[in-house]
Amino acid sequence: MNNFSIVSSLLDNDFYKFTMQNAVIKLFPLAKAKYEFINRGKHTFPKNFAKILQENLNKMALLKLSKEERIYLEQYCPYLDSSYLDFLNKYQYNPKEVNIFQEGKNIQMYIEGLWSRTILWEVPLMAIISELYYKLTGAQNISEKKIQSITKEKLKKYKKLQVKIGEYGTRRRFSYRIHKLVLEILKKEGKPFFIGSSNVHLSHVFSIKPIGTQGHEWIMFHAAKYGFNIADRIAMENWLTIYNGNLGVALSDTYTSSIFFKNFNKKLSSIFKGVRHDSGDPIYFTKETIKHYKKLKINPIRKKIIFSDNLNPYKVSYISSFCKNKINACFGIGSNFTNDVGFPKMNIVIKMVKAFTKKKWISVVKLSNVQEKSTGKKNMIFLAKKILRI
Repeated sequence: MNNFSIVSSLLDNDFYKFTMQNAVIKLFPLAKAKYEFINRGKHTFPKNFAKILQENLNKMALLKLSKEERIYLEQYCPYLDSSYLDFLNKYQYNPKEVNIFQEGKNIQMYIEGLWSRTILWEVPLMAIISELYYKLTGAQNISEKKIQSITKEKLKKYKKLQVKIGEYGTRRRFSYRIHKLVLEILKKEGKPFFIGSSNVHLSHVFSIKPIGTQGHEWIMFHAAKYGFNIADRIAMENWLTIYNGNLGVALSDTYTSSIFFKNFNKKLSSIFKGVRHDSGDPIYFTKETIKHYKKLKINPIRKKIIFSDNLNPYKVSYISSFCKNKINACFGIGSNFTNDVGFPKMNIVIKMVKAFTKKKWISVVKLSNVQEKSTGKKNMIFLAKKILRI
């Protein structure tokens, strides 16, 4: 058990962590961040879990970007410039940035440090917690044959629907082995509907382009620095400064979609290729998005929505049939690909809780379209709602 390393590459992470890290280095090099582990599913952790987690975490300090990995990034991600790749070349995880405690069956975890460094912890840590949890609670490893047949069955449904699908399942995967197996099938048999994976390491392994743009923390930090009302807009403008219209999908639900659309002005709506839906009723959201584009005299059929909220073939079928001939739909499928093995899926997150900007620590919040996905201190959520008149 102890010789086994769950994360064995610096790139075993979601693509948007690297694109955000690049932007943070360039725009907010001195900003600091605090993150917290949130056990939404109230899972109970076995004895010594924190100790074994710490051992895995310590091994991550040894990870370094390889020459081949750098060449891959240069080839597949031309918008990550050489100054950033030089930074990544020197980057190493520092386990001192992470504090883990176990009390009985509960785990607490806090991450703190420069935002440009700590931003990479969240996804691999969650992947480690997930895989360790299944290993230590005795979940049986499922046969390769079974995984292949489950994945092929889903792929058949998606092909029949003729929808574009991506794989977003790193953070809550059952195991690295199953993740790799699923991607192998998607790459081999998914053409032309499979558009890529958010996992940069596995994208490198299978020579495919990694996908993704930005996460909620990008906008949450902007709210701490510039205020809730304009956080969406400034976050998008800053993104354009760094990427000039590349990676142009805007995240729509950090402070609810109605606030997002107020910030998504004609210029931004024209330049960004589309929006990502991550919470709330997908059909209602689609109607609102189409209405928004039409109001600005932008043809919605030239735009896209990337749906990424807890998807499965049934939901994809329902959403895609509604979007047909109205707006382009793509689907980022997470644990339904990487953790559909007959065991309950973990419901865990690691979220930014504080940002150090303007010379002080400021609590950050996320006001999702659904209450259970909102995060932050109660008094800050109350304040944000008051300011935004939600």
